Amino acid sequence: MSYLIISFSHKNTDIEMREKLAFGTEEDKNRFLKAILEDGTTKEAVLLSTCNRVEIITRSSNIKNSSEKILEKLAGYSSLDFDTLYDRADIYDNDGAVHHLFTVASALDSLVIGETQIVGQLKDAFRFSQSKGHCSVNITRVMQFAFKCAASVRNATSLGTGSVSVASTAVAKAKDIIGNTSGVKALVIGAGEMSELTIKHLLSSGFDVVLTSRDTKKAQNLADTFDLPVVVEPYSELTRLLGEIPVMITATSAPYPIITKDNTPSASFNRHWFDIAVPRDIDEINMSGLSIYSVDDLQDIVNENMTLRAEQAKTAYGIVSRMSLEFFEWLKSLEIEPIIKNLYLKGDEVIEKKVQHAIKKGFIKAEDEENIRKLCETVITEYLHSPSRQLKDISKNMECDIVVGTVQKMFGLNGESSSNLKCEHLVKN
Repeated sequence: MSYLIISFSHKNTDIEMREKLAFGTEEDKNRFLKAILEDGTTKEAVLLSTCNRVEIITRSSNIKNSSEKILEKLAGYSSLDFDTLYDRADIYDNDGAVHHLFTVASALDSLVIGETQIVGQLKDAFRFSQSKGHCSVNITRVMQFAFKCAASVRNATSLGTGSVSVASTAVAKAKDIIGNTSGVKALVIGAGEMSELTIKHLLSSGFDVVLTSRDTKKAQNLADTFDLPVVVEPYSELTRLLGEIPVMITATSAPYPIITKDNTPSASFNRHWFDIAVPRDIDEINMSGLSIYSVDDLQDIVNENMTLRAEQAKTAYGIVSRMSLEFFEWLKSLEIEPIIKNLYLKGDEVIEKKVQHAIKKGFIKAEDEENIRKLCETVITEYLHSPSRQLKDISKNMECDIVVGTVQKMFGLNGESSSNLKCEHLVKN
């Protein structure tokens, strides 16, 4: 049984493909997870779908079969060709899968290195899968370590500080274009988490923020959370707003473009629109004085971000590699501990059987039972001390699986472990 991750991100796909791969609703996610678990080869699964990536994190008994089945289901969902998906996908197996997961959780694989949203998105994806019964102990174990790794990277480096998200990158780009932002209006479309981050960065950059959303009440509630004024306009005024405001950032969850040629008015000034939604909110529009930036167009700021954070990233990757090794050592120790425990239990069973037999046969007196039992337990403890220590040492070596299997067969021990682990990193603040 191995960990398997199939990954599509900004590194191996363009935005058009990511739009088709994106899972917009919980119903879509749940249906897909059920489908890939149907044949039993894939045992557990978590689906992470964000604006920049789709990660299918699984536990599989057959990597080749699981990979093909998952990509077949994904092809059916996205209407993309299977061969295209197979050629583009990054497929990670076992130690590679764990290292990739830890890298993703630590925001080292993000478009913006060190962005703070990804670990929360990964936790949400895990909670969802857990709530639907799509994952259990093995995924829980690797997720526990992934969140622990992300926390270690955050504490040991400065990668998680400052403005490091797609929203902040869009605002930084807008500020770079505009220059002096005093008195300049910026329109935000949408009232979700990404819009909240966008407004935060726009206000701190000196823009006057105007917010609109189909859900006016939600938009007003969001606006009221900020100390600086945020003007809420009705969504019915969208066309007018697009013709009056020079900067616009949209981040809705609409499954289709909400801004097209039909509702885009002309203007006598330059406008800069940033589409940080996947699927995209803005259709392809060619109009004089209008510049449209998608997620992928923010790469220049991302590159600058990566240069500044290169040394910190080096430290972070060292942490990821170390914790990946620690994870597998920990997994092996989980296999060893029950074996050692069962060896002692087997010894206790033999002691009980032989002491009772000796009393029955008159070999020892009943009043001596306790002292003789203690003596036997001391003998067993002394006898198993060295093998137990060697088993713990072997758990750190490559031959661990072979030795574990041999010991289990020799002593008739059960090799299954089904303890439920609670991940302390999943507790909401």
